[in-house]
Amino acid sequence: MLNLFGRKSDEESQKKETLVVESPEPVDCLCDFTFNFHWQHKGDKLDPSWKIPHNDLTFGEVVEHLKKGGDIRINGNTGHRLSSSMGVDLKYFGGKGNDIPVGDVYVDGDVDTRMGISMAQGNIYVKGKVSEPMGNLVEVKTDVKGYKKFRSITDVIHQGLNGDKLVSGQLIGNKLIIDDKTVKDTVGARLNREAEIIFKGNVDLSTGILMRKGVVRINGSAGKNSGALLNGGTLIINGDTDDFTAIDMIKGKIIINGDAGKFLAANKKNGIILAKKGRPIPPAEENSLSSEDRTLILNYGFNPQDFKKFY
Repeated sequence: MLNLFGRKSDEESQKKETLVVESPEPVDCLCDFTFNFHWQHKGDKLDPSWKIPHNDLTFGEVVEHLKKGGDIRINGNTGHRLSSSMGVDLKYFGGKGNDIPVGDVYVDGDVDTRMGISMAQGNIYVKGKVSEPMGNLVEVKTDVKGYKKFRSITDVIHQGLNGDKLVSGQLIGNKLIIDDKTVKDTVGARLNREAEIIFKGNVDLSTGILMRKGVVRINGSAGKNSGALLNGGTLIINGDTDDFTAIDMIKGKIIINGDAGKFLAANKKNGIILAKKGRPIPPAEENSLSSEDRTLILNYGFNPQDFKKFY
């Protein structure tokens, strides 16, 4: 089947199997490596053993096929959260928490919101339209006629473009600049390189979630859960953030050139939050800046005069 798309040689096609999912109506969480955050609902909302509607395949079999390097082709439209955390060997399911190579996903239809949130590796090819916000994705020039091709932003930083060309952006050394006029979730999720992602525009949920190294800079405002589970590196928002900024933050730095919202630093373990305004959750509280804090803010091009420190 893959050779019909013109992507692989006959020999390679024989080695790489494609599972077909029929989708006469949109189904949420197809190819979702988290199974709709299974650790929160414990299988009440979705379990790997559940059959995909209109198919003999289970949700788990599709994910395992991708983990083995196989491709998935979806005939029809898909629902929300397609390919969530794809390419992550999640600890909850017995993995090591690192990125892993996976197969590709082809959609012969439209995709609803939050495609590819926290996605780490793999490609998604879409024949129809993609609703916003989408996830941690950037469009690259397609190698399959009739489809748009999307890659993980984090994967572009970790692995390079490998011959791909960005549709709206630039990769200059270790700096990725994105200016594609789309709204995205989880930009820079799981970033683990001393590199910089610069996004021009507003973003939605969980920017920089689980990042460990590098810099993610948003030249616009951000939605809820910015810096959630941040485990290193620096997140910069040149605007406001919505509520629950720095929730479950482990370490690192967050700089917000605006209002950090309510419930700031909920369940925060460590790290530095610098913002002009915010309503923290105790025991986190507002403090004055140190000389080191002022220098840090200046180094990122902001005037430290109205900033506060929250920890």
